[in-house]
Amino acid sequence: MNYKIVFNRLGSLLLVEAALMALPLTVGILYKEKTALAFLITIVILAIAGNILKIKKSEAERFYAKEGYFLVALTWLLFSAFGALPFFISHAIPNYFDAFFETVSGFTTTGSTILTDIESMPRSLLFWRAFTHFIGGMGILVFVIAIFPHTEGSAMHIMRAESPGPSVGKLVSKLKATARLLYGIYCIMTLVLIILLKAGGMPLFDSVTNAFATAGTGGFCALNNSIEGYSSAYAEVVLGIFMVLFGVNFNLYYLIIAKHGKQALKSEELRWYLGFIAASTFVITLVLTFTRHPFAESLRKAFFQVSSIISTTGFTSTDYDYWPMVCKIVLFLLMFIGSCAGSTGGGIKISRIVVLVKSTIRTVKKAFNPRSVETIKLEGKPLDEDMVHSINSFLSLYMIVMAVSIFVVSIDGKGMVETITSVVTCMNNVGPAFGAIGPSGNFANFSNLTKIVLAFDMLAGRLELIPMFMLFTKYIIPRKYA
Repeated sequence: MNYKIVFNRLGSLLLVEAALMALPLTVGILYKEKTALAFLITIVILAIAGNILKIKKSEAERFYAKEGYFLVALTWLLFSAFGALPFFISHAIPNYFDAFFETVSGFTTTGSTILTDIESMPRSLLFWRAFTHFIGGMGILVFVIAIFPHTEGSAMHIMRAESPGPSVGKLVSKLKATARLLYGIYCIMTLVLIILLKAGGMPLFDSVTNAFATAGTGGFCALNNSIEGYSSAYAEVVLGIFMVLFGVNFNLYYLIIAKHGKQALKSEELRWYLGFIAASTFVITLVLTFTRHPFAESLRKAFFQVSSIISTTGFTSTDYDYWPMVCKIVLFLLMFIGSCAGSTGGGIKISRIVVLVKSTIRTVKKAFNPRSVETIKLEGKPLDEDMVHSINSFLSLYMIVMAVSIFVVSIDGKGMVETITSVVTCMNNVGPAFGAIGPSGNFANFSNLTKIVLAFDMLAGRLELIPMFMLFTKYIIPRKYA
């Protein structure tokens, strides 16, 4: 492991975070808030830490997959650790563990919160919460690749470690150009959403923060009762549509821009994604209508909540904890499924679900006919067995981490619903869960140990497990492989 080059680049990344904090600092100054000082102090701390890490330069410019995974994991961990300082220094969140949990939830676009009165928070901190979603949505290091020179050599290893989904590749000849293209699409979609929300009567500040939260599929809102607080059917429909759009693989948007729209619409993953949304919306609408809810309202609420959960955004337009059990089960299952690979959403990912289904079908067929040879295909192309094995291994590790986390969280002595769904929602980067941590609840009453475990789950879920385990390489992998 070339630690010198990792820490050198980490220093540059901390300077990037310092620069990003200039935006909430400006918001604090504009609103004449004392929290502006907390951001200024944090910027100075980040500048000092970043320059210290940059002092030692590596003579060897070797940067391979293991360095990429290690850098990604450290970056997300330290971005969260330093990003929590404005909350802590300003005493808006006096417990550092709470501040760290809130910030990890922001950067990983989870949206779980410990805040009991969001509306009393200073505007600069509310902006920072939402902005962390926007930064983390497409990826911290993908952003750096897009804007910084001299990153092409290590770009593939970084993007593979940070980008959600089974694989990552180039859309154009260079990865730097790919990163810029993705961020361009991301920013344009966000800007369009801000304009649409403002046109619907939402205040400008709220339009910006809600658009950031939607783009990153995070779900931090400036109101205590989320989108329900606006009492706007227009906002629900617009946000519902954009949550679906941000849950789509961004490669398909490139195909549309490149005038290959037919190819994009033929995407197998997209068809499954839209199929899950349509089927879930239909079931919930049907159940709500039969339980004496108006059809139009049932359809709107069902579509919004399905879009929010499957895209792992976590906005709420109603307290779904009061819905019939079948509706809650549908939402619970959607938490696992998640959005498309290459999107800003979390969860297991549609592509993995598709491969899992096809792999299971193949196993059943081989049980009846052991001599049969059948190749698993995705998007019309055969998958090599290494990829299938990799997906199966990911799912196995995913379930092991989830089981261990549930066991540790159970020490808190919460109810079965809260214990299980807290891990599920954090690991899949969804946000709200059920019971005391549902749409009208929060994570404030969990112990510091549980918050650390759930913060790890959020990071592991966003980075898809492997990068976080690379931090413990010395302890879990023999030296000759490290």
